[in-house]
Amino acid sequence: MKKIIIHLVPVIMIVLVSQISCMQKYKTAADMEKLNKEYTEVSNDVAELSSKLTVAQNDLPAYQSKAKAEESNAQNAASESSKQAAKSTGGDVDDAKKAKKKANKALDEAKDAKDAENEVKDQDKKIKKLAEELDKKKKRLQELDQIRASIAGTNRGTTNTATKSIDTTAKSVDTIHNSVDTTKNPADTTKPM
Repeated sequence: MKKIIIHLVPVIMIVLVSQISCMQKYKTAADMEKLNKEYTEVSNDVAELSSKLTVAQNDLPAYQSKAKAEESNAQNAASESSKQAAKSTGGDVDDAKKAKKKANKALDEAKDAKDAENEVKDQDKKIKKLAEELDKKKKRLQELDQIRASIAGTNRGTTNTATKSIDTTAKSVDTIHNSVDTTKNPADTTKPM
């Protein structure tokens, strides 16, 4: 069983690498226009996401301070409600009505505090999501840079090969001309009269 696994691992690796290379969207210089278009779009997305992330991060302290203020208000309202409830136990109907109002106010303040805390959590989630999207876009930019470099390398290789081929052909032609010049008959070089 171990031998099978040992032999399968390299095969699986080769298959995965070949699939990844086949999946590459841009392969030739003709694809450069599409590549540049996608590169521009992804660059714009990175700039936009960076801006949104910065705004979200700058807004977070305001949400946090609002949540702290709402929590403090809720605690104060709960404390007042508790005091009023203590008074109403030994008091009359008016004291009970005041206790009920204070209890409702405390409940409203507690709901506001909870809403403010949820806003902080939502802002944290938004920041996390934007950061993840930004990382994905930056990785895609790096991939596009690598593809661009590989295409440029291929083009340079093709250009170098073509240049070498032209140089070889030119040398061959020069060699042929030189051999023709050396094999000429001296009688052929004289002018007819």
